[in-house]
Amino acid sequence: MDTGRPGQMDISNSRYELTAVKPEQYPAGDLPEIALVGRSNVGKSSLINSLLNRKGLARVSSEPGKTRGVNFYNVDDTLYFVDLPGYGYAKVSKVEKASWAKMIETYLHTRKQLKLVIMLVDIRHSPTEDDKLMYRWILDRGIAHMVVAAKADKISRGRIQGRLSEIRKTLGIKADAGLTAYSSETGQGREQLWSELEKAVLEQTVNEQI
Repeated sequence: MDTGRPGQMDISNSRYELTAVKPEQYPAGDLPEIALVGRSNVGKSSLINSLLNRKGLARVSSEPGKTRGVNFYNVDDTLYFVDLPGYGYAKVSKVEKASWAKMIETYLHTRKQLKLVIMLVDIRHSPTEDDKLMYRWILDRGIAHMVVAAKADKISRGRIQGRLSEIRKTLGIKADAGLTAYSSETGQGREQLWSELEKAVLEQTVNEQI
């Protein structure tokens, strides 16, 4: 069983810490945070469970729109994964949609501990208008980020590169920017993504200390 990263954190020592709906409820301290954004039901909770090798840590639901606050998961008292509410779910009221949007924007815009945003898209489909708006918003604010094309097990391996190219073109992802195919079911892309996450968080921390 995979319990850790080489020479670094013990991912088996991971726990759900809290759900916040306003900034004063965010965890205290200065641990680095990696936030996950994406459409409802794109697989953010499943990605957290896969990366941490813990099936039921982040609650997964087949019904979109179940993440209704900002969920913080503590990884070995070393960093947080932050699961943000999904966007683009039609079957909620305009008031609730606006509330979720405000939660996402407030966290991304104000949280100093945020080191990296992982934006998830579904590898089977072209990015939606909501995806394009979110990616542009992240770019415009200069937030460090990478894009993960989830549910890679749902298509043949021969189609993966073509789908990644289409996603890169549609979102306008630069050639040197991170884009990883991932499957929470099979673990495809897990080691690559962990390596990229560790590198990105380390670089952010070093840059801030200079």
